[in-house]
Amino acid sequence: MEIVEVEPRVGPRDRIEDAAAFHAWTAAATTELVAVRRRLHAHPELGRAEWATTRFLADRLTAAGLEPVILPGGVGLWCDIGNPLGPRVMVRGDLDALPITDEKDVPYRSTVPGACHACGHDVHATIALGTALALAHRHASVPLPGQVRVLFQHAEEIPPPGGAHDAVAAGALDGVSAAFSVHCDPAIDVGQIGLRVGEITSAISYLDVILTGPGGHTARPYNTVDLIYALAKVATELPATLSRRVDPRAAVSMVWGRVEAGTASNAIPMRGALGGTLRTVSLEVWRRAPELSEQIIRQIAEPFGATVEFGFRPGIPPVMNEERATRLLTDQTARMAPDAVAVPTAQSLGAEDFAVYTELVPSSLARLGTRVPGGPTHDLHQGSFDVDERAIGLGVRLMAGTAVSALTEPGLGAGA
Repeated sequence: MEIVEVEPRVGPRDRIEDAAAFHAWTAAATTELVAVRRRLHAHPELGRAEWATTRFLADRLTAAGLEPVILPGGVGLWCDIGNPLGPRVMVRGDLDALPITDEKDVPYRSTVPGACHACGHDVHATIALGTALALAHRHASVPLPGQVRVLFQHAEEIPPPGGAHDAVAAGALDGVSAAFSVHCDPAIDVGQIGLRVGEITSAISYLDVILTGPGGHTARPYNTVDLIYALAKVATELPATLSRRVDPRAAVSMVWGRVEAGTASNAIPMRGALGGTLRTVSLEVWRRAPELSEQIIRQIAEPFGATVEFGFRPGIPPVMNEERATRLLTDQTARMAPDAVAVPTAQSLGAEDFAVYTELVPSSLARLGTRVPGGPTHDLHQGSFDVDERAIGLGVRLMAGTAVSALTEPGLGAGA
């Protein structure tokens, strides 16, 4: 492939023309994009097992004359579009599904028992594919003033280190000066783009607690360690105590998802375990959480004589939307009017490993409205989750237009 050095030449008028061109491209590609999303939805794959999804996307990119690079391990990929002599920015979509049963009665219902795209990653991957194809179409007629790397990231839903860490280790951010992404938001209508400067998601950590004791008969708990009672005290008092030990504005949420202890009704077990997540909007509290949680747990368990094993995986920090990058998303949304409108969005207690990229380069994550106007809200991580598929074209236009603008933005693309 011949590499031709070009001068950046994207001004306000060019961006308006780009917005119109991307609108025309997505209108013509709607049928294919919807078909891609439905194919992915019907064939979900869990984190680090996205083999067929990766191959399908790589084949489609190759058919368009592009050169996808599959990540080590065979899942996840990226594709570069444009001129490598210019700046490089990144657009990211994710691929993995959740271990949830699809409860919808639709033609594209999951064909994999116990697996479902209940968080919209099928939409994100389709938007990333559409962005790559739209940019390639634009570059063929009007050369891009740099290069856009479109990353199809695997394993977003698994506990860290996950797909974002894998991608960075594989070099996905090499030469990248800014990164952008979208996430489905079923709480806002299609056509609305939720934007926010600063923290848009929350920090998450994973907590495991194991209590052990000699075990014994339930008739004589005073002769042993009443492990179940001690475990219940830890389960209920740690969240309550944390709320009194940190600033309430940090919005700490400690919720258990796993409780394991005992097999017989008349026997006190020798071992009990808890597993859960700690979420907070405060980066400071997130950093303090391991030491503080362990201290509280040991104080709760001490009167019962239980031995404590404590494990704390720090997870990921909040996604931090950089001001300049978020302004580009806002500007691009304005150029998409009247089909789209920017709306303020609150910080979510959900976590997103796009945060890994936001720690390394200026980045911004937009919330893409997917609710049918006047229709029900299909919450994330539920088997009933579905989207208004008009959001796909909007997402492509938002990502493609923002990426082109970023290539010439001082401090993000040009001069970064």
